[in-house]
Amino acid sequence: MSSETTMREVDLSIAGELSIYRADELKRALIEPLAQGVRLVVNLAGVTEFDTCGLQLLMLAKRTAAALGSELQLVGHSPAVLEVFELLNVAAFFGDHLVIAPGHQ
Repeated sequence: MSSETTMREVDLSIAGELSIYRADELKRALIEPLAQGVRLVVNLAGVTEFDTCGLQLLMLAKRTAAALGSELQLVGHSPAVLEVFELLNVAAFFGDHLVIAPGHQ
């Protein structure tokens, strides 16, 4: 996981698991920037495992952003993330455009 901060935007790249095993660490990384009123851009391209706990963290971050007047944007959805989003039909909740790579089914 790496992050880069600019004046009013934080870019966060998550690599590896976005799952229950990293929930505490990732919750802090997602919520703390939003509490500062910035735009948080989360790159999910490096996510290799994604479970419902990871999905709940992203949903919490989206709700937190709305409640605090911040913004959350998800980008670079990995195949693991796309699979769960499609299975649970939650893409509309986040309001982000999903770019599905050619050949992904």
